[in-house]
Amino acid sequence: MPHVVTVFLRNGGRVLLARRSEAVGTYRGRWAGVSGYVEGDPDDAERDARRELAEELGVREADADLVRAGATVSVADEGREWTVHPFLFDARSRDVDPNEELAAVEWVHPTAIRDRETVPGLWTAYRRVAPAVETVAADETHGSAWISLRALEVLRDAAAEADSRDAVASVARRLRDARPSMAAVENRVNRVMADSETDPESVRRRAEAAIDAAAEADDSAAARAAELVRERGFDRIATLSRSGTVLAALEAAGASVLVSESRPGGEGVGVAERLVRLGLSVTLTTDAALPGLVAGGEADAVLLGADSVLASGGVVNKVGSLPVALAAARADVPVFAVCARDKIRGDGRVLGEDAGRLYDGEAAVGTENPLFEVVPADLVSGVVTESGVLDADGIGTVAAEHAALAAWDD
Repeated sequence: MPHVVTVFLRNGGRVLLARRSEAVGTYRGRWAGVSGYVEGDPDDAERDARRELAEELGVREADADLVRAGATVSVADEGREWTVHPFLFDARSRDVDPNEELAAVEWVHPTAIRDRETVPGLWTAYRRVAPAVETVAADETHGSAWISLRALEVLRDAAAEADSRDAVASVARRLRDARPSMAAVENRVNRVMADSETDPESVRRRAEAAIDAAAEADDSAAARAAELVRERGFDRIATLSRSGTVLAALEAAGASVLVSESRPGGEGVGVAERLVRLGLSVTLTTDAALPGLVAGGEADAVLLGADSVLASGGVVNKVGSLPVALAAARADVPVFAVCARDKIRGDGRVLGEDAGRLYDGEAAVGTENPLFEVVPADLVSGVVTESGVLDADGIGTVAAEHAALAAWDD
């Protein structure tokens, strides 16, 4: 039985579908992912997936990150049988260069697969690599902007398959409960449910619109932050952990970067590597050393992500943010949080998450290993969002709007 790869290339919550041209041997004119035969060991099918991305779209390894390799799908159609190896990659842009095997390409919400004439088993293959509630709950690498987009994708896909609003509402509640500390997950899920009608199809359409709006909001917040860095002449930026919005801002600003490793996940290391590949000057340091370096004049400004922003203006972010902010205040270095408005909480709750096992010895040692902490409002120079830098009054207004969204579940 032949083995083939099917690659779903994702950007901003949409995936690329390709219509097969007359130059291919099978399923001419049908829509598919990027596909091709496995030429070597099926256990090493990722190599074939990357080859097809490069050959059919001009997408190289540096242009896309592997998100997930899914369980195989057995397909039988018109006397033919084959095994599909599905893959999901995140693309850094939607710029592609299709070859002669592809008659057309479109960036669409994956739910469009259900309404098109596709190669056999395409929706099943997509669902093998699509995000799930567990994806949202277990992710310890990405920031809440990325995770909240995945939550909206889960809600969208669930609505496409659901036969009642109650079934979709159950998924919505599970998503909110999966990451209670991340305001963007709660606010974005609440908005979809509050703004939709009683049928699942309405939820699907609203979720798709929310995904597009969220991706644009995150990009706009990053652009605003990059503009602020350039306008104020900040040449050296300190940061920690991994915020996709901050990362995009740093890429656009072009300043040199001082980043801490961000234990226990080490996501700061990945940030450093990514920025170096983009040609920026980057220094990696330890979490413990970062405050002293900021206080010692090694940074002109600090950019923090935000898992949430409290109605008071306080910023909830990865542990290590508070000592950096305190050191920055001592050195008169401004601290800005960068995030979409959807990260502003509609209440004053501070919900923590535990970073995992800290001590495995036999002594009766109590431990505290929080993942997040609060940077008080008086240590934050401003919160940079898609609508500009918000002050305390602006944050309070948005918080009230978000509090009202939760009424859908009363």
